[in-house]
Amino acid sequence: MTDDVYKGWTRPGPRPPGGLEPEEGETLDFITGHYRLFQYKRGHRFSTDDILTAWYGTTWCPRPARVADLGSGIGSVATCVAWRCPGARIHTVEAQAISARLARKSVAYNGLQDRYTIHEGDLRDPDLFPDEAPFDLVTGSPPYWPVGSKAEAAHPQAIPARLEVRGDIGDYARAAARILAPGGIFACVFPSDQVERAARAYRDADLLLMHRQDVVFKEGEPYGIALFAGCRKGDLPEGFGEAAAFPRVAPPLTIRRRDGSVDPSIAMVRLAMGFPPGLALG
Repeated sequence: MTDDVYKGWTRPGPRPPGGLEPEEGETLDFITGHYRLFQYKRGHRFSTDDILTAWYGTTWCPRPARVADLGSGIGSVATCVAWRCPGARIHTVEAQAISARLARKSVAYNGLQDRYTIHEGDLRDPDLFPDEAPFDLVTGSPPYWPVGSKAEAAHPQAIPARLEVRGDIGDYARAAARILAPGGIFACVFPSDQVERAARAYRDADLLLMHRQDVVFKEGEPYGIALFAGCRKGDLPEGFGEAAAFPRVAPPLTIRRRDGSVDPSIAMVRLAMGFPPGLALG
C-alpha cells in the first residue's frame, strides 16, 4: 500500500495544500481522505471514537450548513466533519491552548481556513458562540470518567480528554441544547457501560435521544462504546418521541472479529470516512 492506493482503492476527496511539517515531538497523520492531523507523539491522539462520532453525526445530519464541535481538542472530530460536509462552516471550542495550536496547524495544512474557526474557551460558558450560533449539527467526544476514578494520562494534554476536568457529558448536552438550530442534531460518543448516564444527560438537557448504535471493539469482549444522536424535544410535535419509540437502537458495529480480523461492518464505515477498508483481501 502507498499513501494513496491500496489494491485498487484510491484515497478519496480533495488534496490539501500542505506546506507545514511536524515540529519536534509531533507527528502528521492521515485522518480522513487526504486530510491530515498534527498530533503530539506522546500526548492525546485521535481515535476510532472520534472518527465514529463524526460519521454518526453526519449520518443523521448529512447536510449541515453550520457545525459546532465541543471540547474539540486537536480537531479530530471537526476535521472529519469538514471532510464529509464540504459546504459546512465549522466552529470549535477548546480550552487547552496546546491542543488549539495543533488544530490551527491542521486547519492550515488542510486548506480549511475559510470555513473553520477555532475558539479557545470553556464549553460550559453560557455565552458560547454568541455570533455564530445556532448550529445544525453539534458534535462532542466528552471525557468518559470522573476525576479520581481512573489513572491520569502521562501527558498533561491528554488528561482532560480522559477525565472530567472541565465538565462531563451533562455539560456537553446542556451546551448543545443552548446552541442547536431548530431540528438540529447533537451527536456524541460514550462508553457502552455508561449508556444510561448518556441517556440521562440528554433527558436532563431537554434533548430527545433519537438514535443509538453500540460499537464492539472485539467480538466476544464486553467493553465498547456507544454513539448517540438526538435533538431538542421542543423542536418536535408533542408526543412524537413516544409514538416513534425513540431511541431507535441500530445493530452494533464490530471492529475486530474473534480472530483479530477487521469486521465488514466497520470496514464500510472506514470507506465512508475516506479510509482503506482494512479487510484482509486476497
